[in-house]
Amino acid sequence: MVTAGPAEGERTAADRLGITAGMAVQEVGRDDDSDTALVEAIAARTGTDLVPEDSDDVVDVVLLWFREDDGDLVDALMDARTRLADTGAIWVLTPKSGRDGHVEPSDILDAAPTAGLVQTSSVSASKDWAAAKLAVPKGQRSPRHR
Repeated sequence: MVTAGPAEGERTAADRLGITAGMAVQEVGRDDDSDTALVEAIAARTGTDLVPEDSDDVVDVVLLWFREDDGDLVDALMDARTRLADTGAIWVLTPKSGRDGHVEPSDILDAAPTAGLVQTSSVSASKDWAAAKLAVPKGQRSPRHR
């Protein structure tokens, strides 16, 4: 069965997350409720498999699936940051409002600075998942990346 791609001018989830060909993307915190279609779209866009969660490779993007009962968000962000290239981003994927495991956006905003990150944007990643983009502040990047 052949399905049509996105309509001309329509942005895909990979577009909204700024995923481009060749990026190294690592997925952390995946569970049964994670959006498989989103992950497949990202892998298709990069043209490579996602970096395994247990890898120590430096990556351009970390997809951090996080739910209300997943523990301490600051700890999860600090762990994710250790894998991140200076100019990379962490996308915190949380269940949308009204869904099990929903995380308040203010919780992400509060946790980011403690982990040495700033929130730069937020998007709807899929029907059930919201995404907040966190990055290392420019002043904290290696001199070659400022």
